[in-house]
Amino acid sequence: MDRRTFVSAATAAAITTGLHPIPALAEPDKPKLKPMAVGLLISPFGAPEATIKRVHDMGFSNCFLSLDGYINKFTSDAAKQIGELLEKYEVAATTVEVVGPAPLEWDFLHGPSTIGLVPPKMRAARIDALRQVSDFAKLLGIRQVQTHCGFIPEDPADALYPGTVEAIRTVAQHCHANGQDFLMETGQETPTTMSRMIHDVNMPNLAVGLDTANLILYGKANPVDAVDIIGTHVRSVHAKDGKWPTDPSKLGEEVLIGQGLVDFKAVFTKLHKIGYTGAITIERETSGPQQIEDVKNEKTYLERILDEVMA
Repeated sequence: MDRRTFVSAATAAAITTGLHPIPALAEPDKPKLKPMAVGLLISPFGAPEATIKRVHDMGFSNCFLSLDGYINKFTSDAAKQIGELLEKYEVAATTVEVVGPAPLEWDFLHGPSTIGLVPPKMRAARIDALRQVSDFAKLLGIRQVQTHCGFIPEDPADALYPGTVEAIRTVAQHCHANGQDFLMETGQETPTTMSRMIHDVNMPNLAVGLDTANLILYGKANPVDAVDIIGTHVRSVHAKDGKWPTDPSKLGEEVLIGQGLVDFKAVFTKLHKIGYTGAITIERETSGPQQIEDVKNEKTYLERILDEVMA
C-alpha cells in the first residue's frame, strides 16, 4: 500500500471497528473552491488532525482523501472526526478513494492479477470496500468516489471484460444512489479502453479521474492526447509527473513535477477549454521531509502554470 501513503503522520490511532447503518451527519459549511484550485492527496488514517492541519499549513484549500486504512473501520465516529477537522482547518475534501484490500502489486508482472476490479478473485472484496467508502463519503457530503479499476482488457471479447463491466456498474449504481460520481483513475488501461467502458457500463455518474503521470508510467498514452479522448468525462485530476517504462516488468519512474514528460500547460489548457473546474490534486509518491519539500515546490510550479492558463 506504499503508493497511497501520502502526507500522513507515522503515529497510528485505534478506530472502532464494525460496520452498521449510521445516521447522516449534518453537512458543514464548506469553503468554496476556485476553479482548478490546487489541492493535496492525503492519507489521514492514524493521525487525522496532524495530516489535515498540514494541508492547511501548506496553504492548500482542498484535499483528496486516500482512505484504505479505514477499510472495515468506516464508522460514524471516524466520519464525525474527519468532518470536524476539515471544518476546523477550512479544508474542503473533493474526493475519496480506496484501492484495496490487498494484495496489490504495482508492476506489469503481477499488477494485472492483483489491481482493481478486473481480477475475479478480488472483485467481491473491492466492491465491498468501495461501497463502504461511498457510504462514508456520503456522511461527509463528498460527492466523488475514485479507484483504479485495473488492467481493463483492450479486447471487449476477452473473458474478463463482461465481469469487469458488471463490477464497475455495481459500484457506479451504489454511488449513484448516494448522489456521487464514481471515477475510474487512469493508468492501467488506454484512454480508448476507458472510453469504451464508460459506454458499456452506461451509467450517468461513471466518469474519469485523470492521473497525468500514470498514463506515462504504465506506457499507455500521453496525457495531452488522452484529454482529447476522455477529457469531457474528467471529474478529478492528479497532478503527477513521470517517465516512460523502460523495464518490461516495472512501471516508469515517478519524478518531481517539472522533471518528467507531462506537459502540464497543455493538459490544463485543454481541460480549461472544455470546461473543467475541479481541483488539481498534487500526488507525490515520496515520503517524510523530502515529500513536504517536493510538494511545496510542486505547488508553486503548478500555480504559476494555472495562473497563465486561467488568464
